[in-house]
Amino acid sequence: MFNRDFNKDPFIVIWELTRACQLHCLHCRAEAQLSRDPRELTFAEGKKLVDQIYDMNNPLLVFTGGDPLMREDVFDIASYAVQKGVRVSMTPSATPNVTKEAIEKAKEVGLSRWAFSLDGHNAQIHDHFRGTEGSFALTMERIKYLHELEIPIQINTTISRYNLEYLDEMASLVEELGCVLWSVFFLVPTGRGLEKDMISPVEHERVFQWLYQLSKRVPFDIKTTAAQHYRRVVIQQKKKEMKQQKDEIQYLDALTEKGMTGSIDGLGRAPKGVNDGNGFIFISHIGEVYPSGLLPIKVGNVREKTLSEIYRESPILQDLRNPDKYKGKCGVCEFRNVCGGSRSRAYAMTGDYLESEPFCVYIPKALRKKV
Repeated sequence: MFNRDFNKDPFIVIWELTRACQLHCLHCRAEAQLSRDPRELTFAEGKKLVDQIYDMNNPLLVFTGGDPLMREDVFDIASYAVQKGVRVSMTPSATPNVTKEAIEKAKEVGLSRWAFSLDGHNAQIHDHFRGTEGSFALTMERIKYLHELEIPIQINTTISRYNLEYLDEMASLVEELGCVLWSVFFLVPTGRGLEKDMISPVEHERVFQWLYQLSKRVPFDIKTTAAQHYRRVVIQQKKKEMKQQKDEIQYLDALTEKGMTGSIDGLGRAPKGVNDGNGFIFISHIGEVYPSGLLPIKVGNVREKTLSEIYRESPILQDLRNPDKYKGKCGVCEFRNVCGGSRSRAYAMTGDYLESEPFCVYIPKALRKKV
């Protein structure tokens, strides 16, 4: 996993199996619907896609949606992937589809990890965010099933105005639930996500500082999504702690803390910063390929070209993988190779995926010198 050239192979592939879902989440990237789309990739097409993914240096594969459990063949696809040697995790919605039988089936086929979303430490906050009464209680109940079957649990939380005040309580809950990973998403206004629900640039920075301090004392790993500038905060903090005076930025400075180079369930952590289209690729339910689920610019379709051709040859993806193409302060920032800012947020806020991360407060050294 660590000898990986992001220009050739992604570290992680997200496959949206379906857009069907029974929840009505306020921030839903997919704008999920109740029924399945007849244009979804078929089981045969899915197996072909798994083969293509495996041939790209076997990246991590995550099944998402909608709700992956809305597809009856989800475990057949998972079984095929696992038997090839692909490490598969899944992010189903907490609905009545998550039966004990479904969880047992996941264990049987060899899923590496199960991820649930929790956006609040109580039903009032979480159910409001998910647009469905009873979602919190159901999630907590199903987590008990996962523990009984010893399936590693990941909790996904989207930080927004709705839960910013309750992050301490959320962290305590994640620890109490015995999770291996807390995956913290920072809202990007796409799909149903709205700009008014985002936290401010200064609040982003405060949460990053808080997450770093939290990471030093909790037993679970912490991962961020659409928060590439968290890596810059980690490096800055570590340099302070090590009293490091060198100007150069080392990738591994941000990857040497507990849990950062591996994990309990073997899914591992990228050796350098993953960003939209740079170590990360997203495939929609109808085979369309995007830099990520949060950056809605189509770069190809796996029904027309192989995933490797799309990933390696797309001019858009090549630009996204070249930090020297970034504009504004991201383009001159000394952290651009390890951070690069959220390309999806830059696109959502400015219409240009190469523009600066608009929710970063850091002023690069090059700009400070000019001042």
